[in-house]
Amino acid sequence: MTVRPTGRKLSFEILTQTSSFENDSLPPIPRSTSDPISRNDSTESPKRRRQRKKKKKHNNKVETIPENGDPQFPSNGSVEDSNWASCDDGERSVYENRLSYFSSGGAGGCVMTQTVQHNGFNFGELRQRNVNGSMDSSNDERFSEIMASEKKLYAEEVSSFENPPFQEVQNQFPRSETNGNVVTRLDTETSLDWKQLMADDPDFLSAETRSPMNYFMGEIYGGVSLRSTTSTGNDVERERIYDMIFRLPWRCEVLLHTGFFVCVNSFLSLLTVMPIRVLLLFWGALKNRQFRRPSSSELSDLACFLVLASGTILLGRTDISLIYHMIRGQSTIKLYVVYNILEIFDRLCQSFCGDVFGALFNSAAGLAISPPEKLRFSTWRFVSDLALTMVASILHSFILLAQAITLSTCIVAHNNALLALLVSNNFAEIKSSVFKRFSKDNIHGLVYADAIERFHISAFLVSVLAQNILEAEGPWFGNFIYNATMVFFCEMMIDIIKHSFLAKFNGIRPIAYSEFLQALCEQTLNIRPEDRKTNLTFVPIAPACVVIRVLTPVYAAHLPCSPLPWRVMWMVFLFVITCIMLTSLKVLIGMGLRKHATWYINRCRRRNSSHLHND
Repeated sequence: MTVRPTGRKLSFEILTQTSSFENDSLPPIPRSTSDPISRNDSTESPKRRRQRKKKKKHNNKVETIPENGDPQFPSNGSVEDSNWASCDDGERSVYENRLSYFSSGGAGGCVMTQTVQHNGFNFGELRQRNVNGSMDSSNDERFSEIMASEKKLYAEEVSSFENPPFQEVQNQFPRSETNGNVVTRLDTETSLDWKQLMADDPDFLSAETRSPMNYFMGEIYGGVSLRSTTSTGNDVERERIYDMIFRLPWRCEVLLHTGFFVCVNSFLSLLTVMPIRVLLLFWGALKNRQFRRPSSSELSDLACFLVLASGTILLGRTDISLIYHMIRGQSTIKLYVVYNILEIFDRLCQSFCGDVFGALFNSAAGLAISPPEKLRFSTWRFVSDLALTMVASILHSFILLAQAITLSTCIVAHNNALLALLVSNNFAEIKSSVFKRFSKDNIHGLVYADAIERFHISAFLVSVLAQNILEAEGPWFGNFIYNATMVFFCEMMIDIIKHSFLAKFNGIRPIAYSEFLQALCEQTLNIRPEDRKTNLTFVPIAPACVVIRVLTPVYAAHLPCSPLPWRVMWMVFLFVITCIMLTSLKVLIGMGLRKHATWYINRCRRRNSSHLHND
């Protein structure tokens, strides 16, 4: 390789200057026959040799290559060594010559790098490499001597240490190949050293070297027979077992039954309190004979009444018998699939309707306090939310009606379709819930969802009862009680198993369900702390539409056919009796819930003050 900065040919003289190394102990650089420097020496003219000898006489300063292989520059930035030459025509060219020798490779490796700088500009690096060259006999002998001395030094170090590290053993003896590459010798790991293992643990094979009889007697008298696959528990694990079996199911059932009656109370409020409030609103408007803007609660009750009336009217025009025969013609597997699909959509609609009714009540509050300049905007906002609420509630009502008809079909069928439906549906619920990670807030919401599900099952059983009253022949009441009991018992057992294992897998203590019950009691008394994240959100309009739709034919079937005045009088009588019954039930359940909520909150406060944790 040649560089011609000034038109003059330069040779690689640095490779022949062995005096540039201060350390004379370094081995000479081996060169192959294809080295361009060797060929230049053989074909060089006598005149050229004389010129080179003259240059050697003038070049008395020798640069020392440090251990890192980088040349040492003067502090002032000038170039004073023989390896940094100036060219003739005033043009300055700097050549950086680097020489690296890989003595560990066993073969000669020559790398030369030239950095060309012309007039202050850096033109990059010019490199020439000769890596895989063969070694001559002198280098082989020197390499053998070096390796022998290294092994001798290693033997002295091993004698001074008892257990040398494996990494040092591996790095001390590199093995070279003929092509110049270094291959590390694969030694045995310390953990795989059989002699060392036997020296450390002489009884390692004691169990295997015994006779079969001695081995069996050792197993008999060695301790617990399942000691290899089980471990001894502690008092905390024992308490967790009894929490899962006794304490948690009791608290979970108390919470679920309380949530169920809260849903019943809301359902009865929709059928008794809300119509009375709407009648009082219209009676006040007729009595005063002037229009006044209703309050937010009155607007909310009026919107709920409109949604309930529209849902009841649309469900009244639905042919239940057609839907019943369509579902009854399906197989048991299809009934299971249909029921699960409807249950999924039921939960989705329940969540969506809760959000929609919240937005509707917010719009009602905004309309009640809206200034006159924003009255039109607030009115359109309230009307749009009301329309969306109607659509969502009617869709939810149809889903619940189809689910009730599916359950009725399974109960009436004589091929154990109800049992197959309950088993498959409930165990699918366990599988989808138990083996997942839940936080405490998620379990809180899951308990509320199970309470709402129990109320929906009660509404479905009311529809089944109404269908049996209308169409059943012979003694049917005993069979209905048996099926209803089996449905509730399966639901209760599945909820207990699900929440017990959820608490076990997620580290939830039974005291958490007491805290959930305390939050539900506070919600019953309209005590809403700011830090509460989970509330029981239940919209009873869709179940009310279904119950009214399935009970209306039962009332119509017991009305006299003629004359018309008697028919009207019986309608009024049945309506009044129903309202009195529902109102009495509402008062009874409402007062009972408030009394229970007050008692339990006071009990929790006393328990927190006295640091008691047992219910």
